[in-house]
Amino acid sequence: MSEQPGRVRYLTVAEVAEVMRVSKMTVYRLLHGGELPGVRVGRSFRVPQDALDHYLATAIVPVAELDEPGETGATGTADRRTS
Repeated sequence: MSEQPGRVRYLTVAEVAEVMRVSKMTVYRLLHGGELPGVRVGRSFRVPQDALDHYLATAIVPVAELDEPGETGATGTADRRTS
C-alpha cells in the first residue's frame, strides 16, 4: 500500500496492540472507554495512526510521578500482605 500525503492511515486492533505491546482486549477497552478514538467499520474497529500517536504522546507519565514517597502503588491500594 503506497502512502499518499494528506491521507489518514488506519490501523487494526491487532496492529495497535502490537505497537503498544498490549493485548487486543486492552485496545478494545481503550476504544469502548473513549480513551482511544476509533472508527467502527462493520463489526471491527480501525484506529487512525494520528490518534494512536497522540494517545501515546499524552499518556506518558514522568518517572518522578511514579516514585512519589508514601504512594500506595500503581493500583491505588495499600499492600495487603499478611505476616
